[in-house]
Amino acid sequence: MTAPVVVVGGDAAGMSAASKLNRDAPDREVIVFERGEWVSYGACGLPYYVKGAVETLEDLVAVTPEEFIEERGIDLRTNHEVTAIDREARTVTVDGPDGEFEQSYSDLLVATGARAVEPPLDGMDTKGVFTLHSMGAGADIRQALGVETPAVDSRKAATEYADAKSPESVGIIGGGYVGIEMAEAFAEHGLDVHLFEMLPHTLQPFGAETAATVENHLREKGVNLHLDTAIDGIRGDERVSAITAGDAAVPVDLALVGVGVAPNTELAADAGIELGDTGAIATDEYGRTNDDHIYAAGDCAEATHVVTGKPDHVPLALTANRSGRAIGQTLAGAPTPVGDIAGTAAVKAFDLEVARTGLVDEERGRAAGFDPVSVTITAPSRAHYYPGGSKIEITMLGDRESGRVLGASMVGREGVAKRIDTVATALHTELTAHQLASLDLAYAPPFSPVWDPVLTVAKVLESKLN
Repeated sequence: MTAPVVVVGGDAAGMSAASKLNRDAPDREVIVFERGEWVSYGACGLPYYVKGAVETLEDLVAVTPEEFIEERGIDLRTNHEVTAIDREARTVTVDGPDGEFEQSYSDLLVATGARAVEPPLDGMDTKGVFTLHSMGAGADIRQALGVETPAVDSRKAATEYADAKSPESVGIIGGGYVGIEMAEAFAEHGLDVHLFEMLPHTLQPFGAETAATVENHLREKGVNLHLDTAIDGIRGDERVSAITAGDAAVPVDLALVGVGVAPNTELAADAGIELGDTGAIATDEYGRTNDDHIYAAGDCAEATHVVTGKPDHVPLALTANRSGRAIGQTLAGAPTPVGDIAGTAAVKAFDLEVARTGLVDEERGRAAGFDPVSVTITAPSRAHYYPGGSKIEITMLGDRESGRVLGASMVGREGVAKRIDTVATALHTELTAHQLASLDLAYAPPFSPVWDPVLTVAKVLESKLN
């Protein structure tokens, strides 16, 4: 009898793979081991849960464990942690509620995700210091804010803040996606927000021009920015009281550390699975590792960047879902590439939409072997005579030798988060600036000027490249 396919990790990549395999090859047994109790949830929605725009943690769940088991017939085992892989025997060691046991596999998918990075700062273990990369952390932060949480949330949260004084200020360490989104979330609760970033700008992957526009907007919204500021530590006795940087100590009642995520690769590395230069698990175009019977997908794995052609690690939700689904299809007998990535992303910064794709700064373009040229324009989001429009700022990068578009970053109050998809499509099809400027895009006064901002910036880039 053939051993089952085993999936380690029950979030986006793991459950996408299990679901696709179950649909396409129902005769193949699949077992999913998840070390926690939540599966198939949208961690990207946690800042909006903290803000209050999402009412409960359950609202972030796409498919419940019960639905996977009862409706889809998937053998999903929550609260089961895989602690070791024996490649020679093709078994995994599992630590479950009833003790430890061995499970054989025919093929194995490692979808262990990523974790929040905890920098080596003094005071990281002080009460009132949080990271945000799990459902429990989201509930803990809401409770620390003094927000009444439904039973389904509060039973998973700490109770140490139930009788505490409501916080009045918060320090956010890190100006990336989480830092920007949580600045808005905390401000919604009336907190005085301090955001610390060790680099000269926030949102480093979006480029300096876009970041500067975002920073001005954050200041308008009352966020206290501490840029180019390295944190020394977090101060506090019973709970956090200040964040220190050099000789300065900024008083805060809460602290959120959002300096990025690191792939969970220990399980794979201990089994001799190769890691790439990014630190994530190295895979081929089908998600296969250096072991023919072991695959990796999601936030723990590398993928090929569509512009550079080299392995990269950009942990985003669509990448995880797409690669998991492709591996499920491959395991069902139809080999399917997991697809390249462009690092396409969008973030909400109070009233602004901010988006990026591909390479957005000249330094990285040169490092990838291109002769990069960049342009920045400002264009209207709608026809000039139609009410309610606003300005969109776009920076686009191209290669002087080939004319190819390499990437773009944009920011504005409307129409940004979907316009970036046009540029992402251009990257995947290797369009030149001229070809992008020649696309027949939709026009109607409420949605766009005759020359859409993407067409306009492509025209300006083409002119500069020539």
